Amino acid sequence: MEFIKSFNSYIEDSIKDNWDKDALTDYLGTTLQYHDVARKIEKLHILFENSGLKRGDKVALCGRNSSSWAVAFFATLTYRAVAVPVQNEFTPDQIYNIVNHSEAKLLFVGDVVATTIDGEQMPALEGIIYLPDFSLIMSRSEALTYARENLNAMFGKKYPKFFHPEHVEYFKDAPDDLALINYTSGTTGFSKGVMLSYRSMRSNLEWAISDLKPHIKAGSNILCMLPMAHMYGMVCEFISEFTFGNHLYFLTRLPSPSLIAQACADLHPAIIVAVPLVVEKIIRKNIFPRIQNKATRMLLKMPVVNKRVKEKIRSLVMDAFGGNAYEIITGGAALNKEIEDFLLSIDFPVTSGYGATECGPMVTYSDYKDFVPGSCGTAVLNMEIKIQSPDPLNIPGEVLTKGENVMLGYYKNEEATKEVLDAEGWYHTGDLATISKDGHLFIRGRIKNMLLGSNGQNVYPEEIEDKLNSMTMVSESIIVQRGDKLVGLVYPEMDEAKTMGFSTEDLEDIMEQNRLELNGILPSFCRLSSIELRDKEFAKTPKRSIKRYLYQNV
Repeated sequence: MEFIKSFNSYIEDSIKDNWDKDALTDYLGTTLQYHDVARKIEKLHILFENSGLKRGDKVALCGRNSSSWAVAFFATLTYRAVAVPVQNEFTPDQIYNIVNHSEAKLLFVGDVVATTIDGEQMPALEGIIYLPDFSLIMSRSEALTYARENLNAMFGKKYPKFFHPEHVEYFKDAPDDLALINYTSGTTGFSKGVMLSYRSMRSNLEWAISDLKPHIKAGSNILCMLPMAHMYGMVCEFISEFTFGNHLYFLTRLPSPSLIAQACADLHPAIIVAVPLVVEKIIRKNIFPRIQNKATRMLLKMPVVNKRVKEKIRSLVMDAFGGNAYEIITGGAALNKEIEDFLLSIDFPVTSGYGATECGPMVTYSDYKDFVPGSCGTAVLNMEIKIQSPDPLNIPGEVLTKGENVMLGYYKNEEATKEVLDAEGWYHTGDLATISKDGHLFIRGRIKNMLLGSNGQNVYPEEIEDKLNSMTMVSESIIVQRGDKLVGLVYPEMDEAKTMGFSTEDLEDIMEQNRLELNGILPSFCRLSSIELRDKEFAKTPKRSIKRYLYQNV
């Protein structure tokens, strides 16, 4: 594909075209218009330049979704630095890991993270910047300190009269320039920094322009509930909608289903992008209690009134999500079949997509009008997929994908890169699927064991298991997901238990203490709701790997 327009040009053009329109709002808080965003970006550019930040230097961002996070991110990319988004729920040690591994020069932090980290643990950092007001928390550079103290004066000197649209001119990126490094995890043993180029960023944006923009009126309200540090939320809710000229609202608190429902009622968003558990919870809590009664069931069985009853139920569901959404897009995991069947039975506009951080993230998607139950769409613009199977229609095989979205590789990890990117440029996803004759992808299982938290965070069970297995009386363990809860299944050290004379109740008390200690060192979305004892070893493969699939629904 020939790239005529750079990625940053889309940001630049949207700012110029929507100069006096509302751009970013912290839900129930302050609003920035597009010209405010441009002014803040320019001030950060002045700060970067006068502090000595160079092309290709890394800038990490760790904070809750907010207008300030969005500004700092755009300022980094449009300056020609490399953004390193970090999940704000990560523990301090995980944050240190990513900042140090990426060799970041600057770190932007939110109000919560600012109180937990220690700059001494990140020796290569030149400064830590507080996201809410861009003040300096720590500086190891005289140039940075001077630039921040004199930033307003520098801005005034550069623009003595007014700051106009013609002053907005951003770095013109080349397709293979490195745009950001997105870490799939926060711990040393499992850390992979996905290097995404501007080509990948732009290609994902081109998909959104092609498939989403025609259905969303410019100036629409958009609710950003997914973590911006994840590619799913970053592309589908944040970057795309900003370039469309829409008004973005950030949930600056943990996006619980009740908060999301209230925000939808207030904002009437033009599209909903969510993880399946959020959709499921809202429907089970707000819809099912209203329709699962004897009278409604009887009416649905009557052909004469069936259509009108379904229309009424469809209207109730639409209102639960603000009443104005073109469609609901779910991704990251399969939508619960009961919920999917219910939505399709009332002709509700729901669809699913599939992707990976390594593809920035989009691989497949279909508009709801082309949605096939159980599928996650067809290959998106600039991408192709194939299934490594002798019979891709019926026998699941690994999903391979190739195209403009695919990453450059893993940062400072050539071995891991070679494991997933073959000589022909195919990315091996680690996921099992079949594919229909018309190209719809059906995920049948995950070779990878990643779980998805209810608010969109990736949960890597091996990391939790690694810690749990080292705790008192634990022989082996696996982490499983039940709804939105994480549960640890543990086979204890039975020989030692017998020697010590421990009863089952004693072991349960020990495991509860283990759970509390473990949760104390884990991010909130990785914490276990319970630990359950197993009375025999887990079934294993010839290579002694636990057969996880046997225990997912136990």
